Amino acid sequence: MSLIAVQASAVIDRPRRIRLPRPSTAWIRLASPLALVLIWQVASATGLLPERLLAAPVTVLRTGWELIQDGTLTDAVSVSLQRAALGFAIGAVAGIGLALAAGLSRVGENVVDPILQMLRTLPFYGLIPLFILWFGIGELPKVVLVAFGVAIPLYLNTFAGIRGVDGKLAELARVQQLGRAALIRHIVLPGALPQTLVGLRQSLGVAWLALIVAEQVNADAGLGFLINDAREFLRTDVIVVGLLVYSVLGLLTDALVRLIERRALSWRRGFLAE
Repeated sequence: MSLIAVQASAVIDRPRRIRLPRPSTAWIRLASPLALVLIWQVASATGLLPERLLAAPVTVLRTGWELIQDGTLTDAVSVSLQRAALGFAIGAVAGIGLALAAGLSRVGENVVDPILQMLRTLPFYGLIPLFILWFGIGELPKVVLVAFGVAIPLYLNTFAGIRGVDGKLAELARVQQLGRAALIRHIVLPGALPQTLVGLRQSLGVAWLALIVAEQVNADAGLGFLINDAREFLRTDVIVVGLLVYSVLGLLTDALVRLIERRALSWRRGFLAE
């Protein structure tokens, strides 16, 4: 019997190691948040945490249910979602469009990139007085503030993704005699997609932060108005409900983008961890 045959027989006869399924560890990640809520409830029940400083978790849940039943919370969420969606759409178009202009042309980079690099260092609160002077106190300044917050991270990541596309692919496009539109569609955009999706996740997070800031100023509806109104009456339970809704909306949108990442980047070998 040849040496190869002996080795093959040994491999076949070798007992296979049985891999037992690993126990789920999802509950471990819930342990610390649940412990924090329990400590919060105990501190409130014993008087260590006064109601005027922070309402108890049970009170927050009761208040949230009451706000849902009377439609107050539903109306506030609807208004905030409309502002966030409109601002995100405008910011996404502006961010990706400017990234294409700067990433595909040295002239465009010299014109666009310095301005965007300066604007990205500006704080949201610093822009509010100027936006009020320009756009008034209605819906427009709130939408513009959200759009500004969305455009900057999306521009930065998309621009980096465009410039990170392999140059050999551009040479291949020239060999195949692809036009500029085809080059952008088949080479540039797919190559920049991973970095663009990173920017999308960042911009969605910034969008909610910008919305919180925008709705604190001269708002007459929305989650920010609900929180601001509750502050006037020292209703910490309503404030916590509003903040929790903001956080849930942020988590849901982030989960949506992660789902899009898994679908859009499934072609990347090793992208999904086993």
